Parts: sequence; C-alpha cells; structure tokens
Amino acid sequence: MATVAQWVEGARPRTLPTAIAPVLAGSGAAAGVVGFDPVAAVLALIVSVSLVIGVNYANDYSDGVRGTDDDRVGPLRLVGSGVAQPYKVRQAAFLCLGLGAVAGIALSLYSGHWWLIVVGAVCLLGAWFYTGGSRPYGYRGLGEVAVFVFFGPVAVLGTEFTQTGRASGLGIGASVGVGLLACAVLVANNLRDIPSDLDTGKRTLAVVLGDRDTRVLYAALVVVPLGMTLVLSLRAWGALAGLLALLLLGPGLRRVLAGSTGPQLIPVLRDTALGLLVWSAATALGLALT
Repeated sequence: MATVAQWVEGARPRTLPTAIAPVLAGSGAAAGVVGFDPVAAVLALIVSVSLVIGVNYANDYSDGVRGTDDDRVGPLRLVGSGVAQPYKVRQAAFLCLGLGAVAGIALSLYSGHWWLIVVGAVCLLGAWFYTGGSRPYGYRGLGEVAVFVFFGPVAVLGTEFTQTGRASGLGIGASVGVGLLACAVLVANNLRDIPSDLDTGKRTLAVVLGDRDTRVLYAALVVVPLGMTLVLSLRAWGALAGLLALLLLGPGLRRVLAGSTGPQLIPVLRDTALGLLVWSAATALGLALT
C-alpha cells in the first residue's frame, strides 16, 4: 500500500503553481478593472487545484497501465512504480475531478452564468483524455495546445469573468503570459522525458520536434511572457513587477540552452513552475494596485 507521503508525491505538488497562477492573474485583472470578489476567487481556486491534482492522478493511472511510466527519470509514479493499485489511483483521480466539478457548479451559480458549467465539462473531458482513453491527445503532440487554452484563456479569463462579468484587455494579456509559462512547465517536463517517451512510443510535442527545437521552444515560451509584461505595463505600470520572475526563470533557461538532460532538468521544471507563480502573483498585484 502506498503511504500518505507517496500519495502526496503522486499528486505532484510541484505542479500546483500551474493551478494557483491563473486564479491570481485573473483576480488581479478583475481588481484592476472593476473589483475583487473573494468568494468567486476561492471557488475558482478550489476548481483549479482540484482539476490539476485530478489530472495528475489520471495521468499516473493512464500512463501506468500503458507501461509508459515503467522507466522514468522524474518523481514517483504510483502505478508505474507498483506502490499503488491502478484502480485506487483512478478513484483518486475521479474524486479530485468530482470535487472540481462541484466547486465549478457552485461558482457558475454564484456568478449567475449557467453556461460556465459547459466550459467546466469541457475542462473535465480535457483533463481525463489528456492521457486517458484509446486516443489520448497528449500522445499526439497536442498537450501544449491544451495547456495553453485551459491554463491561459479559460482559467484566467474565467476567473476574471466570474468576478466582473467581463473579460478585459488586462485579463487577455495576463492569460497569454500564464498560458505560455504553463506550457513552458510542460515542455521542460517533456524535454526531460524524450528518451523514455521515444522508447514507449509516446509522441509528445518534444518527441516530434526533437531535442534542439524543443529547447528553442522552451526559450520562446519563457521570453514572450516577459515581453507581455512590457505590453501590460503600457496600460498598468505596476505590471512591470512581473519581471521579478526572471530571478527564477533565468537559471532554468540557462540550463536548457546549455544542453542539460535527464535529472539535470528536474530543477528546471521546479523553477519554471515557481517562475510562473511569481510572474502571476507579481503581475496580479501590479494590475490591482494600478
């Protein structure tokens, strides 16, 4: 039986910044345009965190039963390592996704926009079929597209919309930055896993592009949001605080461009996720104060 510590590790807590960041950015945009609604923000945070943990367990289950996690460089995989039975990991995934669904319905009712329930349903399907089902889109090089859409425009603008009833230019700019940095987290992960994914036939975008072009892609995904900071600052000068993320993103970018591989890329994954969190928090604060 898996221990509590192993279940926590299986939830991949290092990816939680990707859940928190969109809510921060969307709330900051809302505060800068109309006003901050703490109830809507908390509900959005529950939705986001539940879905991210749920998709992590779902990926653990789906990759584990396919055998693609049998030889991984990264953190513990519950099914792939054999410490937890597959059906229990699947149950954990459904439990977290279900919690996210309940919170999402509550958020839709609270905000008065029923159609957001449909958006939430699409998010649930996207979470499961990333690696689940007979034709997972994460195995077809589409993971980055989904991450940008769900963690960027959907999550950031959804958070802003439930608080203000509109999507502003500030929110759109913030959603692009968050979406691209969230993609950078996934690209860092998939860059590390290119050798094992090649062996198991998992065709991520990194596998399709190859090592060199994936490193170029990572650099672009990190640099463009910093440029978006400058664009946002034309409307709200406080957005320049987002440049603080360079303190975390810079070392990771150097590692990637220097050709680091395998375990050497694990700190890059951590620093990119934290850089996303810092960029979102600093940008949100800057937008709100300005």
